[in-house]
Amino acid sequence: MGPLDRIEDIVSYVEAAKAVPMSRSCKVDRAELIGMLEELRGELPGELRRADAMLAERDKIIDAGQRESERIIAEAEAEHARLVSEHEVTVSAEHEGNRIITESRNEAQRLRDEVDEYVDTTLANFEQFLQRSLAGVERGRDKMHALREIGTFSSGPSAPSEEEVSEENPLPSI
Repeated sequence: MGPLDRIEDIVSYVEAAKAVPMSRSCKVDRAELIGMLEELRGELPGELRRADAMLAERDKIIDAGQRESERIIAEAEAEHARLVSEHEVTVSAEHEGNRIITESRNEAQRLRDEVDEYVDTTLANFEQFLQRSLAGVERGRDKMHALREIGTFSSGPSAPSEEEVSEENPLPSI
């Protein structure tokens, strides 16, 4: 029987005791009541020690839980800081990559423009060269026709025909 049961027995004993007329008092056997209270006193220190031990154990469990929760929170904060740092590095790398890509595209466009200008200049120079060459060819043909008409060109023994000139050397020396 536990201490609470003992207290219930004592309360029942006092309630069952004979009442003293015209008062709130009752008659109880002193020795019996003192015996019951001493038994209760004997049990209480053990029960109180067990209750204290349980409270101490509960406090230890609560403290351990608190320390564990603080450790978990600290780890979570550290992980959060690491992830934020990695995110910042990633964002920075993306910005740097975008900057490099933009610069590369601009440089490629600049080089394309320079190449286009160079090719256009080279083709213009080649066109002028071809026009001068064509003009020289035209002058040569005109001179050849003029010489043929006056008869100087065809009277020579080694003068090639027009077909021979065009087959052997497309640009005859004049």
